[in-house]
Amino acid sequence: MGLFSFLSQEIAIDLGTANTIIIQNDKVVVDEPSIVALDTHTQQAIAIGTKARQMMGRVHPGLQVVRPMKDGVIADFNCAELMIRGMIKMMEQKSHFFTPSLKIVVCIPSGCTEVELRAVRDSAENAGGREVYMIHEPMAAAIGIGINVEEAQGNMIVDIGGGTTEIAVIALGGIVCDKSIKVAGDVFTSKIQEALRANNSIKVGERTAEEIKIHVGSALPDLENPPAEYIVRGPHQVTAAPLEIPVSHIETAAWLEEPLTQIENAVVAALEATPPELYADISRDGIWLTGGGALLKGLDVRLQRKTGIKFKVAEDPLHSVARGTGIALKNIDKYQFLIR
Repeated sequence: MGLFSFLSQEIAIDLGTANTIIIQNDKVVVDEPSIVALDTHTQQAIAIGTKARQMMGRVHPGLQVVRPMKDGVIADFNCAELMIRGMIKMMEQKSHFFTPSLKIVVCIPSGCTEVELRAVRDSAENAGGREVYMIHEPMAAAIGIGINVEEAQGNMIVDIGGGTTEIAVIALGGIVCDKSIKVAGDVFTSKIQEALRANNSIKVGERTAEEIKIHVGSALPDLENPPAEYIVRGPHQVTAAPLEIPVSHIETAAWLEEPLTQIENAVVAALEATPPELYADISRDGIWLTGGGALLKGLDVRLQRKTGIKFKVAEDPLHSVARGTGIALKNIDKYQFLIR
C-alpha cells in the first residue's frame, strides 16, 4: 500500500437480483437486499437495502419500492446507480474511509449480453468507479469455493441465485461449457405466492413468500429432518377475511416441482455438453452447489438422484460469488485472464 493509498479503495461487488454484497479487504462490509425506495416526485432514494425491503407492500402513492435487478442483470439503470451509490456510502460509514476514487470488480452472469454488460459498467462508473472490471459469476463462485481454476481438472459449478441459475464446467482457467437459465430464487418465491392463492385462497406478499421459502421451502417431500410447519397469515382473496394457514415442506416441494425440474434439465444438458475427460473428473469429484438457492432443503439430494453424481453444498453458499470476486480483485494480476 502506498503513502496515498487511503485516497483510493478496491472493492468487489456481487450485484445480485436478491442481494448485493460488497467485499473489501477480504471482509463482507455490505450485505443488503437489492431494493431501493424512491420518492415518486423527486425520484431520489429514500431508503436502500434492508430499510427499503421493510417498506415493501406498505408504501403510499408518494413512495415507490423498486428492485433494479431482474434475472441477474440491470432492469432499471437509474435505480441501480442509486443503489450502488447508497451501498458504497454504507461501506464508507462502516470503514470511516474517504473515497475519492474506486477500483471495482463486479460479477456478471455468464449469459450476459454486451448491452447488459455495458449497463453494469456504466452504473458502476456513474456510482464513482474510476476503474471497473467484470468477472463471470460461475468463475467467481469457483474461486470463492477454493477451487484452483487454472488446473487441468474439470469442475462443475451450479450457482442458483435470485434471478438466474448459472451452470458451468471450468478447466484450465476457462469456462468450457455453460448454461444459464432465468429460473432461480425469485421464481421459487412467485410459485409459492401463486400456489397459496390457488390452493388456499390467501393473498401473501413477496416478503411473506420469501419467509415461507426460507423456513419450509423444500426440493423433496421426504426429508430426513423435516422442518416444522410455518404459519401463514393473510386475507382471503375474495372476502378479505383473516386467514391463518399452516404450510409444510411437503406442500412447497409440490409447488416448486416445475422450476426444480427446469434446473434439473439444465444441469443434465450441461453434463451432456461436457467433454468426456472433464465429465470423468466431475463424476469422480462431484458437483458444487452454491448461491442462495443451494440452501433449499433437499436440493442436493434431489439433483444427486437425477444425475447419479454427488452434489456438494459450498460452505458459505450465499457469499461464494462475492468472496471469489474479492479474491480476483486482490490478485488481479494473477486472474487478469478472467477479468473483462
